[in-house]
Amino acid sequence: MEWWWRQQLEDEGLQVLIHAQHQIVSRTQALAAGLADTDIRRRLRGRRWRTVHPGVYATHTGPIGYDERLVAALLYAGPEAAWSHYTAAEQLGLIKCDDRRPVYVTIPWRRRVRARPGLVITRDRQWKDRLAAVVPPRRRPADAVLDIVGISAGLDDAAAVIAEACQSARVTPDQILRALADRPQLCHRAVLGSILADVAEGTHSLLELHYLHKVERAHGLPSGQRQRAEDGEFTDVAYLPFDLVVELDGRFHFAPRQRWRDLARDNRAALRSEVSLHYGWLDVTSRPCDAAVQVLHVLRRNDPNLPAHPCSPTCPVR
Repeated sequence: MEWWWRQQLEDEGLQVLIHAQHQIVSRTQALAAGLADTDIRRRLRGRRWRTVHPGVYATHTGPIGYDERLVAALLYAGPEAAWSHYTAAEQLGLIKCDDRRPVYVTIPWRRRVRARPGLVITRDRQWKDRLAAVVPPRRRPADAVLDIVGISAGLDDAAAVIAEACQSARVTPDQILRALADRPQLCHRAVLGSILADVAEGTHSLLELHYLHKVERAHGLPSGQRQRAEDGEFTDVAYLPFDLVVELDGRFHFAPRQRWRDLARDNRAALRSEVSLHYGWLDVTSRPCDAAVQVLHVLRRNDPNLPAHPCSPTCPVR
């Protein structure tokens, strides 16, 4: 297979290619550009270049950053290699970058590449079919998400990455569901369909998924509208016939600007004669029944006979 960088090298030369690769170069690239082995060794001996992986060099003397590690991993793994898992998802804009993670690269099943510190190499029988049409090579968005799901420690971790990726608007639940058809042995596969259905309805975070299941559905509450657009903002859950909005936030805001935004949002809800309830991570995961009681109390102001049910013998919902 032809190297993904070959055309740029031919069109623009080695120095432009090195600059585009965050000052990383491989022995293969240097030789293709006309350098001899002695030229490479001279640069290494003079410490103008230094080894990142066998056959892959940094051409600067500063720290090796995350961007450098990404390119070095691909060059080390060979022409048939692509970013995958968290690395592909980050580069596709599906999830936030975290330079503390290792670099994930996937190669075809028939190949063998020795793992290196900070580099995770996996093999895939359907490597070519799951490539995105971009350079440098990486997985398609839906497959990058499912790569992460496959190594997630628990269902919460899998649900969180699905919600975050879909919220980016760069991948859809339907695309992930179609990609799932080719992975019959994937971890958590049995329940991913229902998670994707919830995300398709507008659930944008793991906290929202927990609220949907532990507060709303567990107690038989009406189904709220997810991500309602109002006054240029989005409401997490809106119970439109009952003039109630529920805002969910797993973060603690100490910044005055964010606090002002929250207050302004609540004030606009009050001007619409809506009650605004707020719940954080502990409220939803540790005290879901108490949250359900409060939500039900507001809902029954408009409909005193609204049905609900306890989730357990000790649940206070009546």
